[in-house]
Amino acid sequence: MFKIKKKIDKPKAPVLYNIIEDYSEFDAPGNVTVCAMTQKEDLSGHAKILSESYEVPLDTMTTLLTEGGAYVYPQISGLLTRGLFACLVDSTGGSPKQTFVLDLMQFAEAEQLARARSLPLVEAALEIFRRTLSQELKTKLQQKNLGLDYRMLDRAVAKGGDIKYIDFRKDWSPHFKRLCIMPDGRLIETGGLEEFAQLHGITISEVKTLVEQGGTLEVNGEVLACQIVNGQPAVARFSTKNYTKAKELVATKGLHLMDALSEVGYSDPAMMRGLVRKELTSGR
Repeated sequence: MFKIKKKIDKPKAPVLYNIIEDYSEFDAPGNVTVCAMTQKEDLSGHAKILSESYEVPLDTMTTLLTEGGAYVYPQISGLLTRGLFACLVDSTGGSPKQTFVLDLMQFAEAEQLARARSLPLVEAALEIFRRTLSQELKTKLQQKNLGLDYRMLDRAVAKGGDIKYIDFRKDWSPHFKRLCIMPDGRLIETGGLEEFAQLHGITISEVKTLVEQGGTLEVNGEVLACQIVNGQPAVARFSTKNYTKAKELVATKGLHLMDALSEVGYSDPAMMRGLVRKELTSGR
């Protein structure tokens, strides 16, 4: 007797962006990834995901995405450890909604500018934020729809019309994919700390420490290595064989382990193929 398996439709994750431009190689704090959307905004989905990504209360995030404004992160033990999250909404609809974050130094500059010019904090924050961006991005932001040639865009993207919102992102969230180079040269894409933890068989806290602070983490005889470049984590996993070679270089040449792993990785044909593919992908 045959059993008939029922097809269970899994709920699809909301699509937040259909245009992504990477400027993360630019100098911090202007190192951002431009994530834009031409389709109609799913406000509840957008708010939920940004709330999770930036640790802003959902109700507050929904209000920000509706009305615009700034959320200043609360003090911890009397100290301010994070800057602010801002959302700029053009009530006339002439320009897309924009969200971004400021670090502590930028936040202090924004507060000074707001007081000096009697500006709303969100306007001062936008000016401070834009000062740090690459000239290429500054120029694009002055043009309609980032100056994109819609004739060259995918039809599904172009038919959405004008860009509805832009999120200037730096985070590692379930809805913002990043690549990890594996020992055999495969590039595996994961979104969020939980998915990354499952891939490598480690804990959420270990992932969080690795991608926020950089460094290495031993995993079943292999090693995960993370370099923070302009505030962005770049991760690779090295085989037991390559990890052993790296430790030998540390012992014989006095290299730092991260430098030794880089040297071993660049001499490994399989990993180099992965690196080349990553460069080709990011250069598109």
